[in-house]
Amino acid sequence: MEEQLNDTVEMVVAGITLDQSNNMPIIILKALKEEVAIPIWIGLIEASAIATELEGLSMPRPMTHDLLKNVIEQLGGKLNKIVVSDLIDNTFYAILFIEQGGVMYEIDARPSDSIALALRCSAPIYVARKVLEKSQHIDMEMLRQALGESEGEQKEEKDRWTEILEKLKPEDFGKYKM
Repeated sequence: MEEQLNDTVEMVVAGITLDQSNNMPIIILKALKEEVAIPIWIGLIEASAIATELEGLSMPRPMTHDLLKNVIEQLGGKLNKIVVSDLIDNTFYAILFIEQGGVMYEIDARPSDSIALALRCSAPIYVARKVLEKSQHIDMEMLRQALGESEGEQKEEKDRWTEILEKLKPEDFGKYKM
């Protein structure tokens, strides 16, 4: 599998936004050394996990991704990287590369969970070139303008996320209680 993933591009989380048509969260990944960015639609719980890490917020108890990070570390492992490895029928796939005891484990995962974990573990995020070729791209000029928003616009976006997160009720999470 590793040889199939050699052709990758290192990315960073440029931000999280909402799809205006359905209010679903979208994570924006931007290449470090190339002029390319892609959107990945994610769930509200995962967006919350990513947003709390991006904002540097800590919870009184470990959340799911914090727990997974703690388990990996307590077992002597290290998350080396994550790779968004494929895009099939509008579904993104990712792989966690966890090293433990001299062995590299490749674990299938959703990109949203992988990104949330990578942020917590300070692990690099890669996207396979074949995924970049298949996925929708974001206009880089528009992204630069969005990232260069005025302080007031950034506060407005942050307030919008805060409002969404504050309005969540336990039943919004279904069987997944927080």
